[in-house]
Amino acid sequence: MALFRSRRWISAILALLAACAPPRPAPAPPVAAPSRPAPALARLGFTIQAGAFAHVENASRLADLLAGKGLDAVYYAARPGLFRVRFGDFPTREAARVRAEALRAAGVIQEFYLVAPEEPIQDRPLPADAEGLRANLVETARSYLGVPYLWGGASAAGFDCSGLAMAVYRLNGLRLPRASSEQYHAGARISQDQLRPGDLVFFATTGTGEVSHVGIYIGDNTFIHAPGRGRAITRARLREAYFRERFVGARSFLG
Repeated sequence: MALFRSRRWISAILALLAACAPPRPAPAPPVAAPSRPAPALARLGFTIQAGAFAHVENASRLADLLAGKGLDAVYYAARPGLFRVRFGDFPTREAARVRAEALRAAGVIQEFYLVAPEEPIQDRPLPADAEGLRANLVETARSYLGVPYLWGGASAAGFDCSGLAMAVYRLNGLRLPRASSEQYHAGARISQDQLRPGDLVFFATTGTGEVSHVGIYIGDNTFIHAPGRGRAITRARLREAYFRERFVGARSFLG
């Protein structure tokens, strides 16, 4: 009986102490991880420009030939009805000249022009800031509208239309990774509400859930993309049912 009364006293004392103890502070809310800043893409060095083709198919063949020799090459419309090819990434003008001379001696190219990093792109002035760069990226993407998409880019998941994004960035002096999956993982994650012209939008179009398609955002819920090899480069809207259902995410490489 005494043991029972003792236990009751101990329980009462513990309850009193608990009631008198100061309240524990509420746990601090979790701190959201800071958003990753947009990675700074490396700038291209000297590049080589070659060809003057009336038909885009001829420019594409030269670009494919150069790519087979380990040179990143893109074709573009210098003006309506005139297509050129730009390729390589060399630390000095002399290194670019030596490679160009070797390619000419091998019959791969004929006349060529060495493009310095500081030269204007497609007759547009070099941008003074990130906003100017974004504007140039959009104008470069628009210059491809209506042009047949003829780059290669077959991947394990199927056709990969990432060559267009790479070309647009390279023509503005930026080294963007080649494959859409690489571009997706390299860029800074942004929401659709944060999209700005020049950012990239990604989609899963093969049924695997993996990134397989990319477009260049130009503003107003609109992006430019290559629907498939041999089809003309065109505009599309993010709110279209097909793209809304397959949207994976957006990435930025720009400040």
